[in-house]
Amino acid sequence: MPEIRYFFEDFTPGRSFPLVDKLVSAEEIVAFASEFDPQPMHLTEEAGKASILGGLSASGWHTASLFMRMMFDGWLKEAASEGSPGIEFMEWKKPVLAGDRLSGRSTVVESRVSRSRPGIGLVRFLHEVENQKGQVVLRGENPIMIRLRPSQEAPA
Repeated sequence: MPEIRYFFEDFTPGRSFPLVDKLVSAEEIVAFASEFDPQPMHLTEEAGKASILGGLSASGWHTASLFMRMMFDGWLKEAASEGSPGIEFMEWKKPVLAGDRLSGRSTVVESRVSRSRPGIGLVRFLHEVENQKGQVVLRGENPIMIRLRPSQEAPA
């Protein structure tokens, strides 16, 4: 387990945290679609080109899963996260095609200490994932519960 680097106090409004870049392969698009979303445009290049998506494209749910991994590797693995109560919204703005390189950021929209859970804060993030052309392919917003920094009591 990585060392905790980020606590609630580190997530100030306006601060951005980078997502780790991800190159999306045709093989992983087909593997994900075969198991979870076997629509034709996610299974073959030909069907993808015949669709409005323009090529073999990742399912929106695959794109969401890629984003989650990019966020975890980018900063969440070093955060005192206690999970999330849900997603406020997620939009799939453009298709993610085989060969796309994704990057992005999570930006703090607001943060507040929880009224019902001592030692926990709620941080609301706006997440944006872009392809190599700078086009936003996924946009979403959600709160994440993050522990407050432990108090540093002086020895008696």
